[in-house]
Amino acid sequence: MDTPVSKQLNIVVPAYRWHSQTFLNVLDGISEQNAFKRIDEKTNHVVWMAGNFVNNRYSLGWVLGLREEDPYSSLFFQAKALDENLSYPSLQQLKESFHKISLLVYQKLLAATDEQLEKKFPIGMDVLFFEENILNFIGMSIGRADYLCGQMGLMRRILGYAGVKYNVDETLNY
Repeated sequence: MDTPVSKQLNIVVPAYRWHSQTFLNVLDGISEQNAFKRIDEKTNHVVWMAGNFVNNRYSLGWVLGLREEDPYSSLFFQAKALDENLSYPSLQQLKESFHKISLLVYQKLLAATDEQLEKKFPIGMDVLFFEENILNFIGMSIGRADYLCGQMGLMRRILGYAGVKYNVDETLNY
């Protein structure tokens, strides 16, 4: 297992890698057609959820100093609401973006120092018990990934697919 420079990220690094595995597992086998289905026009579709997951990784990378641009940022930045009038990328395109950004962010997580993690980073939450710094943004990002994987897992079942498998691809090193 890779060891981050900052011990504060010892719990984050395995969670990040687990989310990488889960993201691919939760999307496994979902057809492009089904990925755009909504339930009673009330839910977001799987493509929107997957796009938000990938955009979350780009945002995390940006906070850690990467200057990679999400090609679909205009659709997903800051969990922008689903707009049925817009054209969304395919699951395949989102998976390609996921693979492009995920290793780069993983390397930044491993290299982050305590000093870097303590830097102020305004999130705009204005919550007394939540210090707005890079470390806590990373924590919020991990929480968001959990939430989105859970939502996609639920959509799998609603759309008639088997539950998420917990297979591990040992070659996926991020």
